[in-house]
Amino acid sequence: MDYETIQTLHRFLPPFSPYVSTSLLPFIALVLLSSTFALAFYFSTLPKTAPVRELGVALLASVLGGFGVVALFCSVGVYV
Repeated sequence: MDYETIQTLHRFLPPFSPYVSTSLLPFIALVLLSSTFALAFYFSTLPKTAPVRELGVALLASVLGGFGVVALFCSVGVYV
């Protein structure tokens, strides 16, 4: 592909539109990060005799926290 072909394609392709509206990102970040903190508190109160349950709660909190931080960054304009 040469440069002119790429320019033509760029000119006529529709603009990017995200699947999730950017106006919903603060709410999504709040929900995900709040649930992360709630699960972290729940994790700290679990008895240390059930390692499988601890691992599940910690894994879920970690995943929710990761997506929550990305949503928070995107809601303030740092698109990662």
